[in-house]
Amino acid sequence: MKKLAVLGVVLVLGLVLAVGAIAADPDKGAIKKQVDDIVAAIDGGKKAEDFADAAKKEPYYVFIMQADAKLLVHPTLVGQSLKEKAEPVYKEVSTGTPEGIWVKYVWKEKEKNTYVRKTKSGLIVGSGY
Repeated sequence: MKKLAVLGVVLVLGLVLAVGAIAADPDKGAIKKQVDDIVAAIDGGKKAEDFADAAKKEPYYVFIMQADAKLLVHPTLVGQSLKEKAEPVYKEVSTGTPEGIWVKYVWKEKEKNTYVRKTKSGLIVGSGY
């Protein structure tokens, strides 16, 4: 009987941990769709500034940057140069392609995974975790 009770507790604990791990996983599909939709809208005539609210979106905020590193949309660095603030991060996100790619870098001592994509005009749109 004790073995059955212990087994039950272990199974419940395992299920709770598994559900927690799944809930903590980033939604890469949602991140990609968010960036792809913004790129399509900008390519269709919208301005980067039209997406300023996307910089406040939780949990995956969006940034939009010019090729020269000036941030047009960002939660805290609008108007600033990412190259001057964090050149290694700039080097990674500036590798974005028109098709979109995932890049990794360290920001404030945390590893980040970001989907970045270039618009037809060369803006870089990104979001990640």
